[in-house]
Amino acid sequence: MTLKIGIIGCGGIANGKHMPSLASVAEAEMVAFCDIVVGRAEKAKVDFGTTDASVYTNYKELLADKTIDVIHVCTPNISHAEISIAAMEAGKHVMCEKPMAKTTAQAQAMIDASVKTGKKLTIGYQNRFRKDSQFLHEVCENNELGEIYYAKAKAIRRRAVPTWGVFLDEEAQGGGPLIDIGTHALDLTLWMMDNYKPKYVVGNAYHKLSQRANSANAWGPWDPSKFTVEDSAFGFITMENGATIVLESSWALNTLDVGEAMTTLCGTEGGADMEDGLRINGESHGQTHQTEIELEVGGVDFYDGTGDNPEELEAKQWIDSILNGTEPVVKPEQALVVTQILEAIYESSKTGQPVFFQ
Repeated sequence: MTLKIGIIGCGGIANGKHMPSLASVAEAEMVAFCDIVVGRAEKAKVDFGTTDASVYTNYKELLADKTIDVIHVCTPNISHAEISIAAMEAGKHVMCEKPMAKTTAQAQAMIDASVKTGKKLTIGYQNRFRKDSQFLHEVCENNELGEIYYAKAKAIRRRAVPTWGVFLDEEAQGGGPLIDIGTHALDLTLWMMDNYKPKYVVGNAYHKLSQRANSANAWGPWDPSKFTVEDSAFGFITMENGATIVLESSWALNTLDVGEAMTTLCGTEGGADMEDGLRINGESHGQTHQTEIELEVGGVDFYDGTGDNPEELEAKQWIDSILNGTEPVVKPEQALVVTQILEAIYESSKTGQPVFFQ
């Protein structure tokens, strides 16, 4: 069976991740493309679509096509919930790019729509499908680290501010590096810990470097007048069981300690980090030990038929979950907690007070 896919939003993330990945899945074909810039949708059709694929500038017209089975939402954060809910109500399964939504309320509305319609919903956290992530998750599932009571979620760039699209627009995106790349690091960390019960959050978001003109940057200088989101944000998260998570995120920070979508885990029986490859540490017979995991030597793919590209594995698993009636790896209830915590960090930064969860 082949599923018919509609792509809503044909910009950078659609071209860089969703469409190439879906093209690698034999059971998926892209039959509709929508973008407010018609040229982007037309190009997407040429590059990835069937010969008779449709092109739209209004996503509601695309959703009216009853032959479409699945929608991939690749638009700015502000419209994730609106489009995802409309798609599920139109009878489509939905893959929404991360973060789940701009606010917790919007994310919850997406889950409610999924429950009401019976349509599957997942969020684009492809870093779970990396070899190091899959290996470490198996270690955690086997309780080899024991009780994980301290963790660090890291998403730090020295100077790599995205200057295209709406990345710098707080209204459209809801925030900067915290909601953009911090979300990946936090998702990985919560998934490894299998802990989705936050108690309270303290956070700070900074606008220290954003207003500097002609700054060094991987993609050229940013326009300070358009840089309305934070350049760095940090959170201290206490979970109901007493575990602590420190979340670090930045697009521009005066540091050499950089890395994205990384986690460090400290448990009662051992620890792990992604600082220099995947490293597992522990103690035995009165001595400490450290193991560096060789992920590039042999091994078995976690999902057949797509090699080891995380984006392709994500797409394959998502399509398989629909065809086989199984749960997607990224559950919307998990993604909701990520959004809750990110929103709480922003709120704590604005108020100067901790944010408690009910």
